[in-house]
Formats: sequence, structure tokens, C-alpha cells
Amino acid sequence: MKNPAPTRRLTTAQALVAFLARQYTERDGRRQRLIGATWGIFGHGNVAGIGQALVETGHGGNGTAHRMPYLQGRNEQAMVHAAVGYARQSGRLSAHAVTTSIGPGATNLVTGAALATINRLPVLLLPGDTFATRPADPVLQQLEVPYAGDVSVNDCLRPVSRYFDRITRPEALIPAALQAMRVLADPAETGAVTLALPQDVQAEAYDWPEEFFAERDWHIRRPAPDAYELETAVRAIRSARRPLIVAGGGVRHSAAEETLAAFTAATRIPVASTQAGKGALRHDHPADVGGIGHTGTATADELARTADLVIGIGTRFSDFTTASGTLFTDPAVRFLHLNITAFDAHKLAALPLVADARAGLEALTAALAGRGYRVDPAYETEYTGAKEAWEERVEASFATPDPTARPTQTQVLGLLDDLVTEEDILINAAGSLPGDLHKLWRTRSRDQYHVEYGYSCMGYEIPAAIGVLLAAGTQQRTRPVWALVGDGTYLMNPTEIVTAVQENLPLKLLILQNHGYASIGGLSESVGAERFGTAYRHRDPDGGFTGPPLPVDLAANAASLGLRVLRAATVDDLRKALSEARDAEGPTCVYVETETPDTVSGPPPAQAWWDVPVAETASRPAAVKAREEYDRQVAARRRHL
Repeated sequence: MKNPAPTRRLTTAQALVAFLARQYTERDGRRQRLIGATWGIFGHGNVAGIGQALVETGHGGNGTAHRMPYLQGRNEQAMVHAAVGYARQSGRLSAHAVTTSIGPGATNLVTGAALATINRLPVLLLPGDTFATRPADPVLQQLEVPYAGDVSVNDCLRPVSRYFDRITRPEALIPAALQAMRVLADPAETGAVTLALPQDVQAEAYDWPEEFFAERDWHIRRPAPDAYELETAVRAIRSARRPLIVAGGGVRHSAAEETLAAFTAATRIPVASTQAGKGALRHDHPADVGGIGHTGTATADELARTADLVIGIGTRFSDFTTASGTLFTDPAVRFLHLNITAFDAHKLAALPLVADARAGLEALTAALAGRGYRVDPAYETEYTGAKEAWEERVEASFATPDPTARPTQTQVLGLLDDLVTEEDILINAAGSLPGDLHKLWRTRSRDQYHVEYGYSCMGYEIPAAIGVLLAAGTQQRTRPVWALVGDGTYLMNPTEIVTAVQENLPLKLLILQNHGYASIGGLSESVGAERFGTAYRHRDPDGGFTGPPLPVDLAANAASLGLRVLRAATVDDLRKALSEARDAEGPTCVYVETETPDTVSGPPPAQAWWDVPVAETASRPAAVKAREEYDRQVAARRRHL
């Protein structure tokens, strides 16, 4: 008689934590934990399940190798943002899990999950769920759906998750957990992964096969291009007179920066970058022409307008990148997309090159070698000269002629630009800062520029900075990590300041107080909405918001949450405060009230259009005028078929 396979009796939650602690990824010979830690806020839906498992299984077991570190969050959405920041800084090779209770704890995950999936970044969500056995119906925080007894608020996570399952029996965890790891580690499918965990099932015991807890390595593949697609791509490049590369986030996810540099060295094709792709080349690389699209540089956008071949590498070609279909205006323009997902590679009726970014660039470089392709020297002279001219505009925007004046936002960036080295990391996500940064920032290293613009989520910056600080462990905690936020963004989600203080992470928080939604205020004006509802001011007698600025002291608020705060009133004050914050060993905030920009220190205007529909009928002159401009711009839109 054969001996029965060994088993281990654990609760479902204990088994899940033990399983997660033994999952690894491997790419290019480098091995690391797939799930590096678990964030959690506990309530009745997970405290006796995952919470107890983190105490018993997560911090016990066989030595420290299979422990599951726990991180205490203050807001469920913020915990997901921190996990996303960690995953991006880890090159998508390691991720964090996030556990919540049922009800509002679970629904608070939705925004973070959407952000993760849109940006193709892995995060594991473990929300508690209502009872699978339904001993009482309804239970606290349960959503009752009269037509479906198996629906809960966790179903809100289905459309924003790359994989979703509800574990209604302990044994169902085994296939679901394996599928979850597969998706998290898949470079083409990754994003938010949700395992909804009914609270009774979390605490239910089961005899688990020991082999479920064996260490597993999930290989991160680098698929090479198809031979036919490669040859087609090579022919397209060789026939191009004015090719332009658009580098997206896939370059970074693939760690293909050096390969891209080698490709441009051989071909001299200029490289523009999306928000996610900025840093694919250093700012001073001869082929780097800066950001592209609505928030791009004049250099990149002019090249885009005359390009006959646009080579996308790891980009989704969003409307900001394409200027809502108005940027690529050459009548004969064609597109070639190198992307690991076929879905993206076929956008804009492109010639697809479905492959890993590094593997695809290596294949293109090798295939072009010996065939004598290089752009015309006159084209190279043109874009390098245009780049130099743009740099003069950057210098003018950063200039601070009066050190005793209150700085503008672009002057703040200029002072930071003077201070940082390739070690610094800048994090931003929403408002007017992404546009200024995309146009003006001089990126010095592959991971310095961390702007989340796939979802452009206010409140991302502070928790993401915590995730970035955690990503590299204690050896890189000395790297300065800056979270740049406006007052509107700060008010959305300052809660994880407490986490930074608790963990003594050297976060550098830079708060720019401009008394409202500066970006949307400008957009509102441009579409004829007259900046309605965008200023943080007292009401006026007519019911509007044109009174004095609200007496809100964000510096005092940050200090009350435990930060050391440095206030800066002038350019000179700010220069000193930024330097002091950069050298600080603990979490530090620099607070500055910014001045409205003038013609010298303001950012250059948008170099390309963005489609925000304007009222077709209106009585107010501002809206009528805005509609006339809209009709003029939209007439240039083109579908690339």
C-alpha cells in the first residue's frame, strides 16, 4: 500500500500566506520574491483570517526566508498605490499584496486596481468577502443584490483586474492561487489580480498537500520576434527617410535602455518619449528629443508631424501621445509597433512586431547590421539643432532672476534640477506638474522619472514614494525619493505620511501651494468653462469662488502627521530648504507657495492639441470662442487605417 501524500492542516488564509511566501520570479538569471510583503488594514472581514495568518504563518515557519513582512497602511487605495510604486521600481519582478476587510475596505481598492492594470503593473488584492455559507443574510456591510445571491461589492473589481476569482471553498484556492501567480508574472498580462476571500472560508481548515508549499520559480519570458514580422519591420525602417522612435514604459519594464541606446547609435533615429518612457535615454543623449504629444517638446512634436515612419516601442499610444489623432500628419506616415502584447502592437494599423522590447531591439539591430542603414546626416543635424533650441527655452523657464521673489512652479523645478543627481527619483501623477515635467525635466537615469500618467491619479505620489523606498531594501534607502504634489493632490490623500513616519523612511515631500486645481483651471479656461469650481477660495456674494484664498495651512497639517517641515517663502529660501531636505535622514517636507508664472519663468505652452469636447451651443462668449477653436482643431484629426 502506498504511503499517502503528506499534507498540512491549515486555515485557507494560513495556506495562502505560506504559499505566497514561497513564490519567486526569475529573469536573466536574477531571482527574487514575487510577493515581497503584504499591506493591510484589518476589519471583521479579514482580521481572523489573513490577519491571524500573518501573525502565525507569516512571522513563523522555517526561519526568515519564508516570512511574510507586513506593512500597516492608513487608506486602502493608498496601499495599492504604494504596492504599484514598489512594483514599478522593482521592474515588475516583485510585487506586494494588499488585504482589506469587506465593504468599504474592498471598494476602496478599485481606483488603485484600475491604476495598476492601466499601467500594466502587478499587485495582488486580497479583499475580504461576505460569508460563503450565508449563516446570516445580510451581514454587516453586505450589498444585497435581489437578482443574484453570489454578487458582492468585490465584483466591482472584476473590470479593473487582469484576473479575478472568489474562493468559496478552501480547495479552490489551489488552482486560483497558481493562476494568480501566472498572471502577476506574465509581462503581457500583468496588472491587478484579485482573490476575493469570504471571511468564513479564510478561517476554515483544510488538509493541504505539502507540494502546494514548495518553492516555485516563475520565469519572466523575453519572447523574440517572429521572423516574418522582423523582416517586414527591417524593410520598413530601411525605406524610411524621417523615422521617429516613440519610447514607452515597455522599454523600462524590459530593462531595454542600453539596447535602445545601441540601436540609436547604429541608426541615429531620434527618440521621443511618453510619460512612462521618459528616461529610456538620458536627457543629454544626442538622440533624445524629449517628451512627445500634448505635453511634449517642440522638438519631438515637430519631428512627429513630418515623420514617415513612427516606431513605437512599448507604448499604448494614448491620446496625449498622439495629440488625439492630430500629431502624425505626414500623408504617407506608417507605424511600426514593437510591443509584447499583440493588442498594443496592432494599434494605428501598424506593422506589428510582437516581442519583448529588449529582444526585439536586439533582433532589429542585428538584422540592420551590415545593410548600411542610417538616417540622412541632414536629418540628424536638424533634430540635434532643434534640441539645442529647446534647451534654451528650458533654461529660460528655470531662470530665477530675483532670489527674493516667490518662485513659480517651473522655477521650483529648476531649483530641484540644479540639486539632484542620477541617484534622485521624482514621483508625480496629476495636475499641472506632469506637463511641466514632461516638457522640461532633464532625466539623468533610467528610474529617475516616475510619473504615473496612465490613470493620472491624484493622491498617488506619497504612497508610491513609500513603495519606491521599500523596493530596493535598506541598501538604497539613501537614494533621495521626492514626492511632488500640489495642494489639490495633497488634500486627496496625505494619509500615508503617517506610514512614512512609522517606518522612518526618508521621504522628501515637496508641496506646491497654488490655491486650487491649476491644471484643470487652465483647461477650464481653454474650453470656455471660465475656471468655474477650480480655485480654493471663499465664496463671493454671487455664489462663485472668487473671494480670498482659504486659510488652509498644509505645512501645519503635514507637521501634525509627524513630518519635519521646512517652509520656503522665496527662491533663496527654497534653494536652501531643498538642499536640507535632500540631506535629511528622516521623512521631511518642503512647503512653498508658488507665484503665477510670467512670460519669463512660465512653462512653454502646449506644443500639440488634446481633445476635450467643448459645448456645441452656448450663450457665454468664452464658450462660443472656445468652440470655434475646437472645431478648427478637430478638423485636423485623422484615423490611421
